[in-house]
Amino acid sequence: MENQGPPPNQGNVNQQFSQQPGMPFGQQILPNSTAVLVLGIISIVGCFCYGLVGLILGIIALVLAGKAGALYQQNPGMYSEASFKNMKAGKVCAIVGLSLSAVYLLCIIIYLCIIGTAISMMPWDMIK
Repeated sequence: MENQGPPPNQGNVNQQFSQQPGMPFGQQILPNSTAVLVLGIISIVGCFCYGLVGLILGIIALVLAGKAGALYQQNPGMYSEASFKNMKAGKVCAIVGLSLSAVYLLCIIIYLCIIGTAISMMPWDMIK
């Protein structure tokens, strides 16, 4: 009749962090590491959308990677190494996507300038 309450450590189901299989106890996934990887990959693919999508997603991924990297540097033992590697891979993808998007956007701007110059140089007053 005594001790009818819940056993210790089973009453609080919501813990502060979730334990992933294969990780040492107490290590967490680095926040936004998966988001940085996904945004970095999409920024590479998005560079062909006139460069704007890739630029935006690449910048967002780099900002998130910077915050996650600073968080990891403060306490590296708290976060898993796999999530840190995901964040680093996403950061590399974001840099590549940002570079490709900038080059693609620059090519489009140069192309439009050349076309605009060619159209403005035409003898429009002679065409009737």
